Amino acid sequence: MPFTANRQFKKAPRLFVEAKDMHYTTDDGRKVLDGTAGLWCVNAGHRRPKIVEAIARQAHELDYAPAFQMGHPKAFELAARLTNLTPPGLDKVFYTNSGSESVETALKIAIAYHNARGHGSRTRLIGRERGYHGVNFGGISVGGIVPNRKVFGSLLTGVDHMRHTHDLARNAYSRGQPEHGAELADDLERIVALHDASTIAAVIVEPVAGSTGVLIPPKGYLQRLREICDKHGILLIFDEVITGFGRLGSPFAAEHFDVTPDMMVTAKGLTNGIIPMGAVFVRNEIHDAFMHGPEHLIELFHGYTYSGNPMAAAAGLATLETYQEEGLLQRGAELEDYWADAIHSLRDCPHVIDTRNIGLIGAIELEPIDGQPTRRAFSAFLDAFESNILIRTTGDIIALSPPLIIEKAHIDELFETLRAVLKRLD
Repeated sequence: MPFTANRQFKKAPRLFVEAKDMHYTTDDGRKVLDGTAGLWCVNAGHRRPKIVEAIARQAHELDYAPAFQMGHPKAFELAARLTNLTPPGLDKVFYTNSGSESVETALKIAIAYHNARGHGSRTRLIGRERGYHGVNFGGISVGGIVPNRKVFGSLLTGVDHMRHTHDLARNAYSRGQPEHGAELADDLERIVALHDASTIAAVIVEPVAGSTGVLIPPKGYLQRLREICDKHGILLIFDEVITGFGRLGSPFAAEHFDVTPDMMVTAKGLTNGIIPMGAVFVRNEIHDAFMHGPEHLIELFHGYTYSGNPMAAAAGLATLETYQEEGLLQRGAELEDYWADAIHSLRDCPHVIDTRNIGLIGAIELEPIDGQPTRRAFSAFLDAFESNILIRTTGDIIALSPPLIIEKAHIDELFETLRAVLKRLD
């Protein structure tokens, strides 16, 4: 089982058999409040009628169409709808099947783009410590979470990492963006000085680092990173697999922070987590750099059997309609203050060393047990499940990211239960 303590699970399995709106149903009939939108992905809530109906219709109409040298209308319709939401200039879309594949696609496009422009020396990729960019070799190479990297060999060569932005000493219990740390973006200048800009293709970061425990960018940090990339001709890639589709109260974090990257990596909320699909958005000039030579030749040797799959495209269109009809892409902004109050109300609980929030994301960082890292948070996860709430843990951090349909009563229930769980921790 993926990212699972398999032996522990098989001794006491946790099984969901049904889901609706804000709740899962377990195999023993309990209703469990979803505090994590599944795995950061079920942004519109579970079993939404419009999406379910669209998938059923599509299965009766066109179940599969080849993605190479062929197309189908819904893939193009979805691309048009998506680029109405993206920042100006990010008007071209390449479909994938997951966040991991979206990352690999963006990294390959970055290197190929520089090569197409006659800058073949620009092959180096820069990630960030504590970054998470999926589980394929490119993603774990530019990623910076140690357990994802340590057992898989030397990974890709030509990769370096900037410092992470987590600074408990200066920024603990920040509400929204931390005040301190914009200067950490200047670590990219150190890397440029070491390798020379002429060797660097791209920098990839999560605007808000999610899977490492909700690390929120300091004020001015992303703006400074954009400036340095522009200065040195380096492409800036935002991994918005988690932050995309309303998580921060805007369609994308790029809009929320008013920083436009050269490429934007998405998945998860694109189809509400129902059918695997990802998309990479690129600037027009990146796309256009490939459109040379004889027209019968393939411009980009890359793709997947299921790129733009008809079923996934139908789910994506219905998901976007649900977001629009219910105002869900802006709902995170409407509830942010109430959500922030709830997150920070736990700062007095035992073992809590930080609480932080932005949009409808939050984290409670716990003091690790000496010699037993992750054990305290995992104990909280198990207790929470038995107490009928679903939380996510990474290391000794509890991460929360509920469906965007959450109501204030759900927030109250989630945090009242979590408070009781934290009080029972050893």
